[in-house]
Amino acid sequence: MPSSPTKIETVERLNRNLGLLQAGSSVTIDIATPAGQKGKFRTIFVGYLPKKYVLVQFPEQSKLGSFSQFLTQGVSVTVRGLIEGHEGSVAAFISTVKQTLQIPSKLMVLEFPRSLSVQSLRRSIRIDTEIESKVFVDSNYWQGLITDLSLSGCQLLIENGEKLNMVSNKTIEIIIEDFLDLSNIKLPGKMCSIKPVLNGVSIGVRFDDNTRDDIIKLLHHVITLEV
Repeated sequence: MPSSPTKIETVERLNRNLGLLQAGSSVTIDIATPAGQKGKFRTIFVGYLPKKYVLVQFPEQSKLGSFSQFLTQGVSVTVRGLIEGHEGSVAAFISTVKQTLQIPSKLMVLEFPRSLSVQSLRRSIRIDTEIESKVFVDSNYWQGLITDLSLSGCQLLIENGEKLNMVSNKTIEIIIEDFLDLSNIKLPGKMCSIKPVLNGVSIGVRFDDNTRDDIIKLLHHVITLEV
């Protein structure tokens, strides 16, 4: 009996969406131990065979630590990766480890996923972060912390910021001097909300339109950041 149209469309859609993850691109795998401890590790997407399996490079042993004992056959993992392109989207799927290979390099063979979600960063919720930054406002520099981030803006914590002259729509520039392998990223924008918090102020920032490429690059690092 031939496959139903719905099933054919589902397989075609999975193949199309998996194809958006380019071989050699960075992804993260999320795993949880039987005790509930969660880990997130950066690795490389290798490729896939339709309806058969997905290949992902085994994360570096030195970074896995005690989690290495749990990456065995039958363990559930979540794989996420940023799709390069003008939409700036994240692809994610859940699978189980089918087996691990040692040759030609250490790889994880994952079951072919039953579903895969693609979410545009433009429409996604804000991602929690802890990115240290310098903030230039009112002709002075302040130490800041980006506490969440989206393609259109961020929430920024400035300690002792009570001394700032807080006015909405004031021009602001956030400078990230060093974050993983990113350096000297400048994100101009405007303050759109101001809220006093313990030991400082929390500022909602709306980024200028020309920051988009830098934000996508920054979101890629946040999404694939190991915790």
